[in-house]
Order: sequence, then C-alpha cells, then structure tokens
Amino acid sequence: MILQIGRNMCDFSHFEQGALVAVLTTQPLDRLLDYKAPAGGCHQGAFVEVPLGPRKVLGVVWGKGQGGFDLAKARSVIRVLDIAPMREEMQEFLGRVGDYTLTPLTAMLRLATRAPGLMDPQSMQRVFTLGHGEPDRMTAARQRVIAVLEDHGGFRFTLAELAELAGVSGSVIHGLVRQGVVLEEETPRDLPYPDLDPSLPGKALSEDQAAAAEAILEGVRSRLYGTWLLKGVTGSGKTEVYLEAVAECLKQRRQALVLLPEIALTSEFLTRVQARFGARPAEWHSGVTMTERRRCWRMVAEGGAGLVVGARSALYLPFRELGLIVVDEEHDQSYKQEEGVHYNARDMAVLRASINGAQVVLASATPSLESWANAKAGKYRRLDLAERFGVAEMPAIGTIDLRVDALPRGRWISEPLVAEVRARLALGEQSLLFLNRRGYAPLTVCRACGHQIGCDHCDARMVEHRFQGRLMCHQCGDTRPMPEKCPSCGAKGKLAPIGPGVERLAEEAEALFPDARIAILSSDLAQSARAMKARIEEIASGKADLIIGTQLVAKGHNFPHLTLVGVIDADLGLQGGDLRAAERTFQLMRQVAGRAGRRERPGVALLQTHQPDHPVIRAIISGDDEGFWAAEAAERQLAGVPPYGRMAGIVLSSPDAKAAFDLGNAMARNTAPLTRIGASVFGPAPAPIARIRGRHRVRLLVKAAKGAPLQAALAAWVAGFKPPANLRLTIDIDPQSFY
Repeated sequence: MILQIGRNMCDFSHFEQGALVAVLTTQPLDRLLDYKAPAGGCHQGAFVEVPLGPRKVLGVVWGKGQGGFDLAKARSVIRVLDIAPMREEMQEFLGRVGDYTLTPLTAMLRLATRAPGLMDPQSMQRVFTLGHGEPDRMTAARQRVIAVLEDHGGFRFTLAELAELAGVSGSVIHGLVRQGVVLEEETPRDLPYPDLDPSLPGKALSEDQAAAAEAILEGVRSRLYGTWLLKGVTGSGKTEVYLEAVAECLKQRRQALVLLPEIALTSEFLTRVQARFGARPAEWHSGVTMTERRRCWRMVAEGGAGLVVGARSALYLPFRELGLIVVDEEHDQSYKQEEGVHYNARDMAVLRASINGAQVVLASATPSLESWANAKAGKYRRLDLAERFGVAEMPAIGTIDLRVDALPRGRWISEPLVAEVRARLALGEQSLLFLNRRGYAPLTVCRACGHQIGCDHCDARMVEHRFQGRLMCHQCGDTRPMPEKCPSCGAKGKLAPIGPGVERLAEEAEALFPDARIAILSSDLAQSARAMKARIEEIASGKADLIIGTQLVAKGHNFPHLTLVGVIDADLGLQGGDLRAAERTFQLMRQVAGRAGRRERPGVALLQTHQPDHPVIRAIISGDDEGFWAAEAAERQLAGVPPYGRMAGIVLSSPDAKAAFDLGNAMARNTAPLTRIGASVFGPAPAPIARIRGRHRVRLLVKAAKGAPLQAALAAWVAGFKPPANLRLTIDIDPQSFY
C-alpha cells in the first residue's frame, strides 16, 4: 500500500511482529510504503530490507503504518539490518532539509545512505596495510604500492582497491606481503577508528587565539546549540582555535565534524590532526575507497569515530552524538551542491547543529555576506583574529595599472611584475602568479573564417589544454584532440589561441625566467589526490621558484617561502551580472594575497588591473573589510536580494528548446500562488549557458521578501504544471550561481 509521506512522525516506538509499519525506501517514489513488521518486531528508525516488486531494497522504518487497505495483501519486512538505527534527530534533519530545498524525502534518504554494502551482513575480509619490512629490491611497481599506503596512513585496502590505486597486479602486492613490507590481515569488515587523545598538548596560542578558543569551549561545554563566526586574517591560526574545540568535544565523548572545501586540503589537515591528537580521524570524501567509506558510515553511527574530516556530504553521516561542526573556509562556493539535492552545506550545518544541540564554527578570513549579516544581526556570535600568528605580518597589497603599464601584444605579465619576480628569484624566495583560468587558452579561433571552436553538446567554447594536446569543454567534460585544420573551413595552420590560461602563462614565464623552477597548480593537471598532495608538498618545501596557479592556490595552503603574489587579471571576476560578483572577487583576491609572507619574511601582493579605482579593488587595497561588507550589504538590502530577500532559481531542461520555453511561458503566465505572497517572477529566458550535454536550458527567477513562505508557494505553483516526460524541472532555493 502506498502512502503520502508525513514529515513530522515522532512516535519512536517498538512494533511487534505483524504490526503495520511505514517504511521509507531509497527508491524514487516520494512515498512511504506499508509493510508488516518481521519476526521479533522492529523499532522506528531501524534499517530494513523490504520487497519492492521483484527487488529487495533498503529502507528505514519511519513510523506506524496507515493501513486502510486489505491487510492480507501487505508484504512483510524481510529482515532488520545489523546497522545502528537512524536516530530521531537525523529523521528530523532529513525532513527539514527536504522541506527547505523542496527535495523528496526518498532522495534525502539516498543522500544519507551513500555507503556501499549497507545491506551486506557483517563478515571478515582480508585487508592490506603498510608493514615495517624492507623490499629485497625496489621496482617502480613496488614503489607505487608503498607510496599509496604511506599517503593513506591508517587506511585498510582490499587487494582490488590497492592494486587499482597503485596500478599494479595482485602478484606485486603479494610479493611485498611475503617480505613484510605490506601486512595482510583478516579483520571484521568495519573496525572502530583509533581513539584520538584530547589530553595531548596543542600549540601555544596567542592571547587573541586563547580568548577565542575559550569562548567556543564554553559553548561546547554547555551542550547547547550556538553558531560562531570565526573571522581571522590569513595565517592568524584559526585552525588551532577550532582544534581546541574539537578536543573539548572529544573529552565529552561526543563527535565532531570538520568540513573542508577541497580534497587537496585534506592531507595537510590530517597531518595537523594526527600531531594534535596522536591518531588520524575518519575521512569522508571522493578520494576515500569504498571499503573506508562503508567503515566510516558504520562507525559514525556506532560511535566508533570521534572526529570526521570530510567534504560537504559528510554532513549527512549518521552521527550518534554530534557535538561540534566546523565549516572551514565557510565562504567557499564548493559548499553549495548544485546537482541532485541543491543545498548549501554551510546553512545545513547550522540547521543540523540546532537539532542536535551542537556548536557550529564558521571559519574564514573573508566570510560570506550571509554569515557577516547574521553576525551583525546577533544570530551568530563573532570572534575576530586580527593579526597573524607569531612574527608573520600581513602582506602589503598594491595595484599595477595596466592603463599605464600596458601589456605588449601576446603578453600577460607586465614589466613591473616581471621586475618583482626577478627580485624574488635573486633572493631565493618564491613568487606566485595567479590566474583563475585552467588550460592554455579559453578560446580557439580560425583566422581564415573566424570560426570559434565550440562544444558539440553545450553552448560553450572548447578550452585548449596544450599539455594534453586536447580541447575540453568545462561544462560537460567532453574532450577531443586538438585539430590540425579548421573544422568549419578546413584551413590549415590558421587556428589561434585567444586569451591566456595557466598553461599559456607558464609558457610565457618560462621565456621570461628561463632559470626558474616553475610549478603549475591546477585541478585538471593532477592525476590524483596523491599527485596533488605531492606537488603541494614540493612547493612548500621550496622545490619551486615560481608557482602558476588557479583558485586552487587560494584555499588555505601554506607556502612558507612565498613572498610575492601577482594577480594577472584582477578584473576577471568583476565581469557579468552575478549579484555576488563583487563579493567573490573580494574574497578570492584577499585569499590569494594572503598566501604571501606567512613566515618571518614580509610579503607583497600586486594586482594587475585596468580598473584600479573600482570600489572592490579599492577595498582590497585598503584592507577595509568592514567598509566593503557594509557597502555591499546596503546595496543588497536596497535591491531586496539575499541575504535581505529570498530567491529561487527554476531551470527547465529538455532536448527540445521549444518544449522548455512553452512550459516556461505557461508558468510565467500562471503565478497565482507566488503572487499571493508578493513574489515576482522573471523570465523565462535562455540560461547563460543555454545548452549543456545536449539539453536546452531555460531559466526563471523568483524573488520574494525575506519572511515570505517561499517554499510552500513554489510547491503549489509547480504542482499546477505537468512537464513532458523528457523535460526536467529543477528548483534551486538560494541559488549561488546563475549559469
């Protein structure tokens, strides 16, 4: 029997054998299904295996069955799984996130059960870890196996996982086992993580750090909900402050979660955690093996993991007793999930903590305007670290006016910046040239006919990646070899790159600084997380003189020898009509500049710009963060846009452009539910990228007052339309991008 889902079922009861129970499955039904409780009965929250047609699927007992049909036709729960039951607060969290984002609860359950083998019985398995022996001889294959095990200290790999990561056969691994280099063990599939020791001493804190840490510790000790905005300049030691809060949480035998915006940051952070607590924490991100992913999920549920370090989806792990959530670099765009369930992990972290009676620390040198405004309004408590830790000082920031120091044709590094880099090379110091464009050139044009090479599946231009000899679409990921002749007119030797990417910038740097050791940091050039980690460690140790990097370099890395940052195009992010363009440019430029001078040697950041008098550029140079936020807030408030108003994006996508526009026009003509709450509808209009993966995209934008019941009105609005089978309607509450 199919039932409509009820969000507020809170009678966490035991159901005797044969009693009717409502089960939420992971299947895309958006319904609860009635089943009979199995032999021995079951509790609400129990994970169960149930029949659905000819299949057996995963589900959770959500409450009492509704009935109202012939009970003889009710099928029975097959079995209760050997998994810690879903807690009441987790059910509430999934329901409230689903309500806020207008996501079916079945999709929320899929998000919360993204671990393999949850329906498998607990069993023994053979795993491989690093031993203490030495190989009788070293080969490239053996070295790769050892490197994988060293880079994932504490991880346990199955034979297949280790062989795949190292790119070797099983015989190579077994050979290392025989010599004691690799240990082979038979263990239960999922073991608790080593205990972290919160009594180990942390680093000595400055007066400001100690005061901030004590304030957060009091919040953790209260075991009540609270949110802190920890605003500290780059290099001020925010991490050491919130690690003290983690230690207090562990002392209380509660669990902590630290969210990071980038996998590349994980390795360095794990090293700091191990130094602070004597063991590695659990990890949850795309670089984790399936074996470790299942282990993490189960141990979090059973209390066998005290600290989890992860990406945004770690927020949906089944914590047994969550006491602290840290969102590091809370301003980062990567916390917004823009496929599947559209949510912002920063905001949902606050929601989850409020349900669990936990503390939240939002840490950033350049907080989001939303967090700044919430602190200003008293919803969050704010802590400031205004100075760098130790002897390091904030870098001096200046501009290079490209109207005066014009760039020669085909050049992207100005003469003043060239002189500054040469001065650092002479002193043995590092320089960073920052350009937020991957690849060699963003556009390839035929000089014979003017054709611009575009993607066959998207309304986007193909980006040349010369190091790989290919063109790539940065929307759908499609690649093709670099053509020798124009695909339009057939002319040979006429294809020309237009504009710079980091690869082209590196080519220019090699010509200007022939004796410099140049390293490129770009996500598309790293073959794996391990390769990226190795590259970052090499740079930090001084094995590069000049770094060419994209926004990856702005995300918390510490390069102690770096004293000069040159931003090649500071105006790039100011283009377009994105309401957050000024905020994002300010954040990115300040974060990049903050990479310089993080030790005793002073740093300098120079921004190449054609608009040195632009308000954002002036705010970056002056260091007047509060003035910038206040001005930006005033503009947003006047316009009634977030965080002082509400917005929702509607995207209609279809292989047929006319079908998408027809539905968009019908929706724009019939907006009664939205009109009743005073909301405005803009569009339909082609999305800025009007076709992705062969699907035409049409956007509508809904704008409402801050307190308007937007979700209910949106649900009523879209319920009045029935899209064709091949047309997708996506709702994005609080959109962060408008592509």
